[in-house]
Amino acid sequence: MSEVFLFLAQQPVLLLFVVIGVGSAVGHIRVRGVGLGAAAVLFLAIGLSAWAASYGVDLEITEALGTLGLCLFTFCVGLVSGATFFSSLRRSLAPILAVAGVLVASAAVATGVGSVLGLDRAVVAGAWAGAVTNTPALAAARDAAGDATGPTIGYAVTYLFGVVGMLVAVSLALRHRDLDTDAPPTLVTRTVRVEATGRPRIEDLEDRHGDRIKFSRVRRGEEAPIRTADGGDLLLLDDLVTVVGPAEDVDAVTRELGHASSHRLEADRLYLDMRRMTVSAERAAGRTIGELDLLHRFGATISRVRRGDVDVVATDDFQLQLGDRVRVIAPRERMAEVSAWFGDSARGLSDIVPVVLGVGMTLGILLGAVAFPVPGGHFAVGSAAGTLLVGLVLGRLGRVGPVVTAMPYTAAQAIAELGLLIFLAQAGTRAGAQIGAAFTSGDWLRILLLGAVVTTFVATGLYLVMRRVFRVGGTRLSGIVAGTQTQPAVLAFANGRTGYDARVALGYALVYPAAMVTKIVLGQLLGGL
Repeated sequence: MSEVFLFLAQQPVLLLFVVIGVGSAVGHIRVRGVGLGAAAVLFLAIGLSAWAASYGVDLEITEALGTLGLCLFTFCVGLVSGATFFSSLRRSLAPILAVAGVLVASAAVATGVGSVLGLDRAVVAGAWAGAVTNTPALAAARDAAGDATGPTIGYAVTYLFGVVGMLVAVSLALRHRDLDTDAPPTLVTRTVRVEATGRPRIEDLEDRHGDRIKFSRVRRGEEAPIRTADGGDLLLLDDLVTVVGPAEDVDAVTRELGHASSHRLEADRLYLDMRRMTVSAERAAGRTIGELDLLHRFGATISRVRRGDVDVVATDDFQLQLGDRVRVIAPRERMAEVSAWFGDSARGLSDIVPVVLGVGMTLGILLGAVAFPVPGGHFAVGSAAGTLLVGLVLGRLGRVGPVVTAMPYTAAQAIAELGLLIFLAQAGTRAGAQIGAAFTSGDWLRILLLGAVVTTFVATGLYLVMRRVFRVGGTRLSGIVAGTQTQPAVLAFANGRTGYDARVALGYALVYPAAMVTKIVLGQLLGGL
């Protein structure tokens, strides 16, 4: 085997794709419905590198490749989550602070347990960084301690359980995900006959229901033509209107207006037609539906938007992105014109928008390199957190003047997955090369025990606080666990178990920046004790 390992060591690109290909194949194997997914790439890389080290061969993928993969991953996660991140941030400050509190408490636990076990403080700092799987925290601990060996040994011994322990935590969080109350609601379409006599205005009704419903069609009189609903329309007795929204809200507005009609306006396409279109033209991307003014431009309206696998109500303040699938209702004779205006091309699903990728990654890496002063030194958030933050901002903006600042959802997801696999392969080969040396230390068993205590403490603390205090659903909690651990392998596992549910990525992006900064500061403090 030594010849094989020597050959792979001389071919880092070949090694990368061998690990990705074989690891992904292993990840698809399921036992009782559970598989490791992309996390299997990490474990295969660790095992392969450790095996090569036993032959005296350094089988390691270059760090530059790992950094590239991680930055691509975090940047695209930011782009995908940016549209909803900032709206969620206003109501999620308390959970973010709770995550920071759990990490601070874990550092205190590590200090106490490490003292009881008689471990050197530098080793304790590295073991804590490995237990929370954060390489920047290890670097901070090494700098503060002035010791490269002790923290590295602690990190290498505890890192693997830091990943495995959190995979178990995610599995526990997802056990009852079917009972989550924060799942995106299923949308229904219903024709309602108006019996209310107060001449309610459509836009007032939509506002009253928190923009969770959308009126798409109106017919005034049995023989009158069906037309697109306008927010300024007053609903009169015996009007027929089509309402789109979650079943609970549609039921409520039906009771408010009258009763469900046996007629189905959406089935009558004599005057109005309906079609799903892909947003591929840049003139439509990055703008809200209200800004498009489709009613006056084409006599058209949008009732739903499909992003990824989720349908949402098309409210006026909803910002469209390249690759979104919009359900357009328009006069039959103008449907082709509307389709051409949106682009309606498969290119909208796959265009990586090189300008966004290049400029965004550049800004993120530069932001990560900025050194912020802290008592006793300085710290940088690192390129991963920097690219995530820039991705979140660009995803939220959607457009700056004529320039679209986001990528299609499908393209961003594909790049994120590729970046994740590259990073996991590199991180695994690096950790595997260190494990052999770490386990020659006579303290490895005590270090491993310390790491298990810290990882278990963080996982249990997150579970109890998020479920019992904040009532977070299991699906979103799995993303929060991965983000708190700043561990892409855990995120990949959660995505695989949930079919890439959007709540997983949102939970991850919500806490990742705060967790990263908290860990770096704590790593520096522990190393300097």
